Amino acid sequence: MTQEAPSPNFPEPGLRVVVSEFGETPLDAIEHHTSLEPMPAPDPATLDARDVVIAVRSASVGWVDLLMTSGQYQHMPKPPYCPGLEYSGIVAWRGPAARESVSVGDSVLVDGFLAGPRSLGNYQQYGGFASYAVAPAEAVHRIPGGLSFDQACNLLGNYETAYHCLVTRGALQPGETVLIHGASGATGLAAVQLAKLLGATVIATGRTQSKLDAVLSEGADHAVLATDADGSTRRFSEDVKALTGGRGVDVVYDGVGGEISLESLRAVRFGARFLIVGWASTPFVARGKGLRGAPNANVLPTNLLLMKGLDVLGCPTAISTAQDPHSRPPRLAQILAWADAGELRPHVSHRFPLSEYREAMRAKWSGEVTGGCVLRPA
Repeated sequence: MTQEAPSPNFPEPGLRVVVSEFGETPLDAIEHHTSLEPMPAPDPATLDARDVVIAVRSASVGWVDLLMTSGQYQHMPKPPYCPGLEYSGIVAWRGPAARESVSVGDSVLVDGFLAGPRSLGNYQQYGGFASYAVAPAEAVHRIPGGLSFDQACNLLGNYETAYHCLVTRGALQPGETVLIHGASGATGLAAVQLAKLLGATVIATGRTQSKLDAVLSEGADHAVLATDADGSTRRFSEDVKALTGGRGVDVVYDGVGGEISLESLRAVRFGARFLIVGWASTPFVARGKGLRGAPNANVLPTNLLLMKGLDVLGCPTAISTAQDPHSRPPRLAQILAWADAGELRPHVSHRFPLSEYREAMRAKWSGEVTGGCVLRPA
């Protein structure tokens, strides 16, 4: 096989976002420690024979991308780095050892576990907030099911998280009822779609009626406001109990944490499964600037856990995958198959050009986004 030449659309010159150092908080990092810089096109002579160069068309702006900028995520790329865990685009070049199923001109998505700032090794330097990136061939997949670039870069991380939490950890069964917090977020909305696909009844919570309306349009059976107008947590457990005939839910999918978690304990049946997915409402449990420790750790009441007979399950998808890599191939294959069949389609509410990366990151941080938020380098 001969080495393929760059395509006519090979991006030269390019741009990339750079995080120069960790901030005290993501907003501090966005304001003071990020910049948009020129980036030379990758030189094929310096790349591995199995490498693929992607002309990035869309990159997901995720919650993890934000936490990484302050070093408050469990995995910390070494600054300076380019953010953007997941991205999609067009193959601009492939090395002579790259598998033949990937060709120049193909529309592809890139696996954020194997390339980008959450990966390990040389590919960590190539984030999606850039005109182009380099990934190993095994990280590159043709976009399934006619998804757009915007949808494709919001597929794997969100739906794999939902699958790991609901299926692998939560063992969600057809006919069960699941309470999904943060349901208008990227992973929350993925969980709504996946739970319905699995035959469950979904009760979704959110902070505004407009967001709940969007979640209902994506398949949730019921929607309940989790907060009052002043932002305080309301007694939504009473609504949940009414919707379940007083019984309570079988499963809680909690990506929010804090007071939401506490109120949820009043909305479950005896023996329910409580899935801890994240703590979006309390992002500063860890110290900023990459310092470790959790001085503001969340706390759950052991008396309620005991009296309700609950199974409380931590669901860290990335860490679990690193601990047991064999768990991932069937999960990944199922997500791609469902997407190819048109059964999973990410919802994207916000789109920004790369030059407006700060606005995009702020929109994600402030909760303006429903589902996915993307940057478009080209």
